[in-house]
Amino acid sequence: MRIVEIVARHLLGIIFTVFGLNGFLNFIHQPPLPNPLASQFFISISASHFSVFFFAVQLIAGLLLLSGYFVPLALVLLAAEIFNILAFHLTMAPATIGPGLLVAVLWVLVFLQHRPSFDGILSAKRFNQVDTK
Repeated sequence: MRIVEIVARHLLGIIFTVFGLNGFLNFIHQPPLPNPLASQFFISISASHFSVFFFAVQLIAGLLLLSGYFVPLALVLLAAEIFNILAFHLTMAPATIGPGLLVAVLWVLVFLQHRPSFDGILSAKRFNQVDTK
């Protein structure tokens, strides 16, 4: 299982590093979107410079995954990115959801190996319960 996690982590790191860099350098040509609503969405996030934040988070998280340091932090950053990718494709471009599903599966494979890092936030506790460790 460790080898699967390493391969998944590196693939996820490469994907998000390349696409994060592409957001700044535009070396991968994007075909026009068939849905006019999706085109308006991309125009608005580009004009508002929100895309800079989006691509910077992708780049940083991808580099963290490739380096192997702060992998849980990279997973938290990418969870939000992957959610937005899947939400976009489900609502505006369902025909091209394949890459989004691929990164979601890779994210889960890496997360399963690093699940102990998230034990504190994934355990149910009452609000007024005090940890006595």
